[in-house]
Amino acid sequence: MITVENVTKRFGSTLALSNVSFTARPGRVTGFLGPNGAGKSTAMRIICGLGRADAGQALIDGVSFAQLSNPAKHVGALLDATAHHDGRTGHETLLLDAIATGVPRARVKEMLDLVGLSHKEAQRRVGTYSLGMRQRLGIASALLGDPQVLILDEPVNGLDPSGIRWMRDLLRGFADDGGTVLLSSHLLTEIEAVADDIVVIGRGAIVAQDTKENLLMGGGTTVSAVDVAPLARALVAAGYTAEPAQADTVVTSATPRIVGETALQHSVVLTALTQSSTGSLEDLFFSLTREHDREGTGAQTTPPAPTSSTTAQQGLPA
Repeated sequence: MITVENVTKRFGSTLALSNVSFTARPGRVTGFLGPNGAGKSTAMRIICGLGRADAGQALIDGVSFAQLSNPAKHVGALLDATAHHDGRTGHETLLLDAIATGVPRARVKEMLDLVGLSHKEAQRRVGTYSLGMRQRLGIASALLGDPQVLILDEPVNGLDPSGIRWMRDLLRGFADDGGTVLLSSHLLTEIEAVADDIVVIGRGAIVAQDTKENLLMGGGTTVSAVDVAPLARALVAAGYTAEPAQADTVVTSATPRIVGETALQHSVVLTALTQSSTGSLEDLFFSLTREHDREGTGAQTTPPAPTSSTTAQQGLPA
């Protein structure tokens, strides 16, 4: 499990992270989203021990990265697919990693096979690799020590559609086996396809975090009944909205469960009950980050105070 607690980081006068807190849990894929410059890479580097927080802490299974014995056996990270030495072959790269980590050399071939790099490709120098091949090599390196935590920054860059599908299945399988995945990507459709939980950051502060389902279900509940008026009055009396949509149909801010319980209490016969969605993850992302994007309407010098997912959802379009 990854736990980030109240992390703040400055680079000179620039506030890169402001009181950032979130958790990536075992058995789940956590999508870490934000515009360029939002602080994603800085946060991930701090988690991986490549940067130091000015305040707060980042923990992996309850301890900092620096306190892990043989970290590669606990955490697999791919933060920069171009970081491998161009003069070494793919096989040499993994072999050196295996020696440094203390894993059996047979693991090298296992990982090359897993990521789809052939024997011929493994004998080529990394400097001749395409970006997609570098990504595969990076994943092989990250998995070499059989870790329980994966931290990946833009791992699908350079992959073709079949490679993206392969990556999705790999991460899903890793999480389903009990592993923890923290995944950053600008390909929002891929995050939507694989992530269980979403954390959104804008200008160094968390603007929303929750399960994917909860974040995408923010448009209210549409309910139809044989006689909807008594139900609408009861919902309004309980503090919820209930706006007429069409004959015998209202849209309410109450959840489907509350609507159902209220209907039962007032002997109202329901004919339809659906929870509206805010739309795609892309729609959600832009609604949450439009004020924090470099392409937005105005610069913001101070990150906003972190908000709960519930608060963030209140401003989302239905």
